Amino acid sequence: MLEVENLRVRYGNIEALQGISFHVREGEMVALLGSNGAGKSTTLMSIMRLPPPEGPTVASGSITFNGADLLPVAAHDIVARYGIGLVPEGRHIFGNLTVFENLKLATFARKDTQKLPDDYERVFSLFPRLRDRRHQRGDTLSGGEQQMLAMGRAFMSGVRFILLDEPSMGLSPLLMQELFRVLKELNEAGTTILVVEQNARIALKYAHRAYVLEAGKIVMDGPAHELARNSEIQKAYLG
Repeated sequence: MLEVENLRVRYGNIEALQGISFHVREGEMVALLGSNGAGKSTTLMSIMRLPPPEGPTVASGSITFNGADLLPVAAHDIVARYGIGLVPEGRHIFGNLTVFENLKLATFARKDTQKLPDDYERVFSLFPRLRDRRHQRGDTLSGGEQQMLAMGRAFMSGVRFILLDEPSMGLSPLLMQELFRVLKELNEAGTTILVVEQNARIALKYAHRAYVLEAGKIVMDGPAHELARNSEIQKAYLG
């Protein structure tokens, strides 16, 4: 579904990704692991075609989605035309809007409006707390509830491929488990997922496969259950 080949990207004169290659098959949940500064978020921004200065500049390589070249595509078309959505690090919800208004705003570009009632119900069944707080302003939610809203907003945009950037950051262990259980449910219902995560333990528990990034290079990859047993991964990421 997604194929990244020999991708090199930079911020100014700094090369952040040094020729990485990976793929995500339809129906998979794939994890991208690594420490701070490894290039994980940069990878997601490159796929979403976020322009500089926030996004990096692609120096060489290719990003294709179902065979289509994404490099010349504008960021808004990545969502509307190709059905790829990003749940960014830090959530970036609209704090002055209610939960329902945040969800409704995500549907702006959708043509299949007849499906919206079922999709709202789907979000509220996945995240019952959002149903209870649907008329509450986003900036009054807890960190975990804001993460739920950010994930629900991505779902309401009608995408079928979701990129998540550090979804467990700042959450309690209980909420981490709850969020990843929801991700698993979404994945099993047909949504393909690429998740960037520092918490390797929980990512490897739920993902099908994983790639490990270090200093802009992929240094290891394989089935998640095998990487979880790898001595190098255990020493570096699992303690």
